[in-house]
Amino acid sequence: MKDYGRVALLYGGPSSEREVSLKSGAAVLKALLARGIDAQGIDVQPDIGSRLLAGGFSRVFLILHGRFGEDGAIQGFLEVLGLPYTGSGITASALAMDKALSKAVWVASGVPTPDYALIHKEEDLAAAAGRLGFPLIIKPVAEGSSIGITKVRAQAELRDAYRAAARYGRVLAERCVVGAEYTCAILAGRALPVIRLETPRDFYDYEAKYVLDTTQYHCPAGLSPREEQQVQELALRAFEALGAQGWGRVDFMRDADGRFYVLELNTAPGMTDHSLVPMAARAAGLSFEDLVVTILDQVEMPR
Repeated sequence: MKDYGRVALLYGGPSSEREVSLKSGAAVLKALLARGIDAQGIDVQPDIGSRLLAGGFSRVFLILHGRFGEDGAIQGFLEVLGLPYTGSGITASALAMDKALSKAVWVASGVPTPDYALIHKEEDLAAAAGRLGFPLIIKPVAEGSSIGITKVRAQAELRDAYRAAARYGRVLAERCVVGAEYTCAILAGRALPVIRLETPRDFYDYEAKYVLDTTQYHCPAGLSPREEQQVQELALRAFEALGAQGWGRVDFMRDADGRFYVLELNTAPGMTDHSLVPMAARAAGLSFEDLVVTILDQVEMPR
C-alpha cells in the first residue's frame, strides 16, 4: 500500500454546516483507518495551528463544509504551514463558495447558469424581482447545504426571504429554473454518473438533504446517453472554469425545454449516509473506501 504518512482529517469547525461536517468526518476517518492509513481526526478549534504543527502530519484530508472550510481560508492557513491538502486551492475554493463570483466566471466562460442579481439592501428586491420574475430564489451568497434559501412566489414574500438570507451575509436573487434537479460529482478529472433528485418539498433544501427520508435519488438519472454525457461535460467545464482540483460536485437544474443550468460547485461535498458523491461513486464501481483513498491520492505533494 502507498505510504501516505500521517494524515490529519480536519472536520467540524465553526461554520453553520458543522453538524454535517462532523458526520462526514466520522465516515471518512473510519474509511481511512480501515485501509490501514495512519489518520487522526481533528475537530477544528482555535488551537488547530499548534495541533497540526505538533502532530507530525504529512498531509491533510479536508472535510470541513461551508465557511472557513470551503472558502479558501483553511486552504491558505495550510499553505502557510506547508501542509498539502485534499481538494481545491485557495482561489478556486473562494470562487466556488461565493455564488456571485462563480456565476460571473461561468457567464464569462459560456457555462449556462440562471440569471441573477446581487441584493445589497431590501430596496433592491422589487427591481430584481421585476427583472427575474417569479418564482425566484433568494439565497446567501456564501453558504452551503441550502442554508438560508427561500423559493419566493410573490412580492409579499420577498422581505422575509431576504431577511432569512441576510442572516448569513450578502444576498443573491436568482431566476428559479422550474424542473428536475440533478447533480454530477467530479473525481480525479472524471465525471461520475449523474444523479437526479426528487423531493416532495419545494426544492432540495437542508431538510431534504440531511433529515428526511422522503427524498428519492435516481442513479441512473433517467437521461439518454447523449444527455448524460452533456451533463458530465458541463460539470467538468464548470469545475475547470473555477480552477477546481481533486474532487467536487456540480449541481444543476433542467428547465421544461430540456436545457441544463449550473447552480453551484461544492468543493468539499458531504460524505454522510445521505450524501451524493458516495452514491455516484458506488454507481461507478467504487466503494466508499475506494472513494476516500482516491481523494487522498489527488493531493499534490511538494517536490
